[in-house]
Amino acid sequence: MTADNQDREGGAVSRLWGAVVDGVAAVGTLMIGVLMVIICADIVARNAMGASLPLVSEAGALLVVTLVALQLGATIRARRLARAEFLLLALQARSPRAAALLRAAFNALGAVILGIIAFATLRVFEKDWNAAEFIGVPGIATLPTWPFRLLVLAGFTIAAIEFAFATLSALRRAVRGQA
Repeated sequence: MTADNQDREGGAVSRLWGAVVDGVAAVGTLMIGVLMVIICADIVARNAMGASLPLVSEAGALLVVTLVALQLGATIRARRLARAEFLLLALQARSPRAAALLRAAFNALGAVILGIIAFATLRVFEKDWNAAEFIGVPGIATLPTWPFRLLVLAGFTIAAIEFAFATLSALRRAVRGQA
């Protein structure tokens, strides 16, 4: 169990939030399976019929962005986000409080950046919803884009909130003088 998770342990709201974050990540995992099926079906179609299936590249692009957004919150919550820890580890050995403050700054910056991305995604979602935006070729195959935009918005919002929680946790550890 990580230090962030130890700080959050205990409350029903925290457990419910964790279930939401994990559930959203599970939807992202299901999307990986859907993407694999779509790609395999396209390969079979290309070999059997000499033609690609409609919407494969467009749907694939939307699915990749969506599944990454949906899984980002759980990655942050589990402290599995890739980062160079060499500076933090050296700082932690000398000054646990300074290391915790640096972690808090990193997490706060992540919350702000992902909040900005979520806000920008809200505008894209509103545009796609109001204009009934779609991908594909009318008369052959089309797919509305707004459900994907909504999931991306949810994913980045959850990730921003997770970074905010991690910021608070790191600040609590800094006050206690822990890394």
